[in-house]
Amino acid sequence: MANQMNRTLERRFSNSLQFLQTASPPPARILDLGTSNELGIRMQAAGYEVTNTEGDLEQVRTPLGKETDIVTAFEILEHLVSPSNVLRSIQAPILIATVPLRLWFASAYCNPLDPWDRHFHEFEDWQFDWLLEHAGWKIIHTEKWTSYGDCNGLRPLLRRFTPHYYAVEAIR
Repeated sequence: MANQMNRTLERRFSNSLQFLQTASPPPARILDLGTSNELGIRMQAAGYEVTNTEGDLEQVRTPLGKETDIVTAFEILEHLVSPSNVLRSIQAPILIATVPLRLWFASAYCNPLDPWDRHFHEFEDWQFDWLLEHAGWKIIHTEKWTSYGDCNGLRPLLRRFTPHYYAVEAIR
């Protein structure tokens, strides 16, 4: 199971980094929403200068990314009760964000062992676009990709063909 998860994460990280590099090749100063993580380490290795936010994003009362070129939000906005407030507070000219898409054949993600590892939102692409537009962002590029492991069964089969992640490049 761990090997399957590693391949799934590897696909997700690779797709996210490629999307970022297409939108804005390094070097660039990035504020990555959330704590330091494997994807941030890979962004640094690719030539980006990456800093992370610390603490509860729901409590942010100051502008985010004012001194950066890009703000990234890789699989974090779905965990927030009010992502709109965070999106409005971003001052960087470019936002690169990914979210998991709502799947008709799977329940919303909830880790029963970790009260913070849950999705408050699972978006359809049009809902996420609408959220960004209402927060003052103009979408200029989007992509979707699948996420799957090597398990057998109907759901793993459907994950091979049904996009599960949605990436957006937006500007102010």
